[in-house]
Amino acid sequence: MKRYINDSTIEDGEKGNLNFLSYPSFMYTLPTPHNSAKLGEISETVLMPGDPLRAKFIAEKFLTDVKCFTSVRNMLGFTGLYKNKRISIMGSGMGIPSIGIYSYELYKFYGVENIIRIGSAGAINSNIKLRDIVIAMGACTDSNFMSQYNLGGTFAPIADFELLKKAYDFSSELNINTHVGNVCSSDVFYSEPDSLKKWDKMGVLAVEMEAAGLYANAARLNKKALCILTISDCPLNGLSLTSDERQTSFCNMVEIALNTGINI
Repeated sequence: MKRYINDSTIEDGEKGNLNFLSYPSFMYTLPTPHNSAKLGEISETVLMPGDPLRAKFIAEKFLTDVKCFTSVRNMLGFTGLYKNKRISIMGSGMGIPSIGIYSYELYKFYGVENIIRIGSAGAINSNIKLRDIVIAMGACTDSNFMSQYNLGGTFAPIADFELLKKAYDFSSELNINTHVGNVCSSDVFYSEPDSLKKWDKMGVLAVEMEAAGLYANAARLNKKALCILTISDCPLNGLSLTSDERQTSFCNMVEIALNTGINI
């Protein structure tokens, strides 16, 4: 049975926006075209790895009383308990367009307040090593995602400070080598050879593909977001982790995210 989102969820400024009103009617119903969850099946805090199979792995390894709330398009989502506190995990897919859809629907239609992206990244800064953790304080991007807002300037997507501080404090307690700063959310995986060096000159720590879109959605909808990354490769020197090494190293990132998520 579909649940229609009433007018109270539409901001006053949006009621007069013809572009907003011209969206298809399914934009205001549950379940959405991309998520079969019912209202109440998803926690207020969601961890989002890019890979839906990683979401399944995390749910099975770290959570108890796990229930799958969606498998639409094989983008798996789970809700369970971590240290007896409720939390959800759902894949986001790759790139800003994909996380843009899933995070928007979670925030707008499912009552989610906090999303923590967890994923891999390539180090740009020479001081960052394989297996290090990078927490994205801000997210530069080569994407055109922000143009939808018709701003008279350049929007700077940033993390929620409360989430960031909790994550950094917890990583410090675990003595995990953690860096905080700017990342680049790129639309291009196979980029031109010198492009990353230019971002390095601006102090950008690492490159990934989703944080800027997540942070923009959170800002637009007055929600909270954070991106925690494990360095899986160093594109400028050719170093990278094996698949087995990635699995082990990513567990540190997951523990940071889970403990941040249940202590908001």
